Amino acid sequence: MPNKPRVYVTRRLPHEALSVLSGKTDTTLWEGELPPAWEEIIRSVSGCQGLLSLLTDVIDERVMDAAPGLRIISNMAVGYNNIDVPAATKRGIMVTNTPGVLTETTADLTFALLLATARRLTEASEFLRQGRWKTWSPMALTGLDVYGATLGIIGFGRIGQAVARRASGFNMRVLYTDRRERPEATEIGAQFVSLDGLLRASDIVSLHVPLTEETWGLIGQQQLGLMKTEAILINTARGEVVDQDALMDALRHRRIGGAGLDVMVPEPLPPDHPLCDLDNAVLLPHIGSASVATRTKMAVIAARNLLAGVSGESPPNLVNPEALGGKPEPGN
Repeated sequence: MPNKPRVYVTRRLPHEALSVLSGKTDTTLWEGELPPAWEEIIRSVSGCQGLLSLLTDVIDERVMDAAPGLRIISNMAVGYNNIDVPAATKRGIMVTNTPGVLTETTADLTFALLLATARRLTEASEFLRQGRWKTWSPMALTGLDVYGATLGIIGFGRIGQAVARRASGFNMRVLYTDRRERPEATEIGAQFVSLDGLLRASDIVSLHVPLTEETWGLIGQQQLGLMKTEAILINTARGEVVDQDALMDALRHRRIGGAGLDVMVPEPLPPDHPLCDLDNAVLLPHIGSASVATRTKMAVIAARNLLAGVSGESPPNLVNPEALGGKPEPGN
């Protein structure tokens, strides 16, 4: 019987995902609650044909060179900016992700964060818990109306479109900007505009772009300066899409109304970080896809991608078909 392909999994996954690999691979599993150190990944991936990583793992050339027989890097996330994809492609290593499955869950979280920020829910909860609630006051803790507001969506892929569909229930006017106009927008009722036009017109701006060279620091001092003084910024994409220092300055001086962030820099954010001192910032610990069903589905998809790759098959959700001599697929 031929030897089973060796794979390294950088975190304990749900049983449903590990059972995909059971009996078919020789699996080494990192058991720690915190991510393995970069040096640990290099040590453990040696001799492996497959690697299942998370967005917290830096997978660079050193990691790949430590495993000359590596065939696939299966990332349990939609984004894969933690992986040096060009380096993998150059070495003929397939890279996969887990798109689609977390769309609705992340859109739910985006809208929850939007509502919490607009209506100042965390601030109001602390107000009560600290014993500061003495009476009903006409203008205390007043926030931004969501119903009928203008929502600007930056990045109109799967998640951006799912957020736009939710906005229809709140009778919101939806604007969007993207690399190109999207035919799906007509049915959803969203209007294509420039980035500057979106920032000027929107009451709420929500970010749904992947992290690339083009989107790194996409929202900085200049862009924040175009927003309405009462507008709020929502980010469930990647922290690096926003110039965080510029955002903190805008929040501190009330040049925008507030921000709701599920992603930030760094992650985890230290509790003594100055962002935590801002009462007009709602901060969450990167829980966009954090439902039991969705995280389990993500893990199963990542395991299936991994198994296909080490079994000599072209896996689903391949982000670099060039590694197999194919043509790149258009972006979402």
